[in-house]
Amino acid sequence: MITHPNVILLILIMPILGWSAWEPYDRLTWWLEVCPVFAGFIALFIAQAKNWKFSNLSIVLIGLHMILLIVGGHYTYARVPIGYCAKEAFDLSRNHYDRIGHIFQGLTPAILIREVFMRNRIVAKRGWMSVLTVSFCMAVSAIYELLEWAAAHVSAEAAESFLGTQGDNWDTQNDMFCALLGAMGAVVLLRFAHNRSMRKLTTL
Repeated sequence: MITHPNVILLILIMPILGWSAWEPYDRLTWWLEVCPVFAGFIALFIAQAKNWKFSNLSIVLIGLHMILLIVGGHYTYARVPIGYCAKEAFDLSRNHYDRIGHIFQGLTPAILIREVFMRNRIVAKRGWMSVLTVSFCMAVSAIYELLEWAAAHVSAEAAESFLGTQGDNWDTQNDMFCALLGAMGAVVLLRFAHNRSMRKLTTL
């Protein structure tokens, strides 16, 4: 019987990944957007091989983040239909689907690193743990923006689709601000739910 969360997550994500890979808007952009999903699964199964099991909350957030990346890879972030619907419904200036992705870019890593910090007792004081967690997420966000910058130089054709700036001169700063909101939301709003989820682990 399949019970490990990593295997369940893989089974749930694979059909969505298959749909996304079928005739995406831009193949190179698809690879650029979806590569973190493959890297995530590799990391999860390496952790599993070392008898590390993430909490259910962490797995759910990883799954949601993967879906956001997979859908964005199929359409490109600037063309995701649900973003167009929100744009028309709320009279927005652009498709903000990518902003949701960047919120999760702060939210998901924050929960993961917080879990690693707590279960390995890396940081004794909870206040410092929150500061270091948010700082780690901002570093991840900055690295991702640098990767987008590098990808734009490698392929000018895919630059517009991958970056998805949509004419926003402050797109990089806005993306990092969204990641900051996600990280802070994780350590402030989800900490109690995260603690409960970790307590259910037999390895804690």
